[in-house]
Amino acid sequence: MKLTEPRALNRAASYCSKAERCEFDVRKKLMLWELEEDAIGRVIKRLKDEKFLSDERFCNSFINDKMRFNKWGKTKIIFELKKRKIAESIYKPILEELSNDDFEQQLIHILSVKIKSVKAKDDYEKKTKLIRFALGRGFSMDLAIKCINKIMGGDYEEYIS
Repeated sequence: MKLTEPRALNRAASYCSKAERCEFDVRKKLMLWELEEDAIGRVIKRLKDEKFLSDERFCNSFINDKMRFNKWGKTKIIFELKKRKIAESIYKPILEELSNDDFEQQLIHILSVKIKSVKAKDDYEKKTKLIRFALGRGFSMDLAIKCINKIMGGDYEEYIS
């Protein structure tokens, strides 16, 4: 559906006011509305000037939401932000503010829930499955091993090489 520039601006402002959006998402939406490239640039500039659109605000809420509600680790959060073309200079300071203890406590919690449903013939296989689960959630290998050792005990580093 082809929209005029003023109508697209109103719709984009409405879209941005419902939830935090990043420039990439808004640009994609404007392209769906078949706006010309120079019109897209003007609409995005106006949205930024009128504070409807801010990658910094989006980053803050995205990181908070994905960490608190989706229980994602740093790696997965960074991957998703890069997919949305967010600059490292925007998200890096926000992630650095978060302590590694927050991610560790979160991982210990989700692993202690997950361990109850993991079926394995021995501890080695159970630890391997838990590590794979933690990596899939976007946590680092070091943090995964550290948390699994806290939960299950033992020294898993000897198996990795």
